[in-house]
Amino acid sequence: MLSLAHLWMLAAALLLDTVAGDPDWLWRRVPHPVVILGRLVARLDREMNLETLPAPVRRVLGVAAIAVVTWLGFAFGYAIELVFSAFPHGWIGTVVCAAILLAGRSLEAHVRAVHEAFASVGLEAARVAVSRIVGRDPATLDEAGVSRAAIESLAENFSDAVVAPAFWFAVLGLPGMLAYKAINTADSMIGHRSPRHRDFGWAAARLDDLVNLPASRIAGCLVALAAPAAGGRIGTAFSVMLRDARRHSSPNAGWPESAMAGALGVRLLGPRIYDGRRVDAPYQNAGGRAAAPDDIRRALVVYSVANALLLAAAAITGAVVIALG
Repeated sequence: MLSLAHLWMLAAALLLDTVAGDPDWLWRRVPHPVVILGRLVARLDREMNLETLPAPVRRVLGVAAIAVVTWLGFAFGYAIELVFSAFPHGWIGTVVCAAILLAGRSLEAHVRAVHEAFASVGLEAARVAVSRIVGRDPATLDEAGVSRAAIESLAENFSDAVVAPAFWFAVLGLPGMLAYKAINTADSMIGHRSPRHRDFGWAAARLDDLVNLPASRIAGCLVALAAPAAGGRIGTAFSVMLRDARRHSSPNAGWPESAMAGALGVRLLGPRIYDGRRVDAPYQNAGGRAAAPDDIRRALVVYSVANALLLAAAAITGAVVIALG
């Protein structure tokens, strides 16, 4: 399935997502592919993750579940791309499908809503807006906490929702992209360490860590390169990333988050509260200042430039492939 043509198709898909985003009118009528994957994961969780089973059995069943979900995602993507390849200009359909599976514009809109809530109403409205994109308790967040949460979500999801699906599309086309989305969806639903999912979701969480590993490093580098757009320095962003990324509890999220912290000159992560429980974590860029609402705007500028760099890299590489072709 590896094809160098996927490089220039990726550039077209990134551009289409930037311009058009997700067509809400369509998803009000038919389920989004990620919603379908989510329903499958939920059904497997409901039917296979039985609390009466011993932990080792639930872990094995979790391995089987993520294998099924990943294979179905890959097979579905393969079938779609095979159908498109049978038609003249079928690549257009492949590009449209790839754009649908990218979430760049949607992510930007959700984070921008937090900044606009601060500007138009104030802290309470910003808490409501940020609660739509983070899992921490919004009532416990002050102005700096809401700002920090929005910026962290933007940085982490740049990797998970934009760079990673783009990477796997470039490598394996729609099959790789849909397989990645299947894994990432499963991780978001069963990959957390709750008593119910500690064993059944173990494989989903570990596989998600693995498939996000290259994209998180790429995303961090793109954020660092975009630092001057917000008045930051590329060298500072890279230094903070290389120093602090490994201090994060996630093997991947620390790379784009620490790069963003260095680019903006703010400290991110640190202590926070989930479901009434305090979670202690080291700060990313501990020497930075507290985040403020205007830093959300600055982070969005960095994000836009990082997206543009990703698109340019795909377009230039694709053009070289065509020229040498």
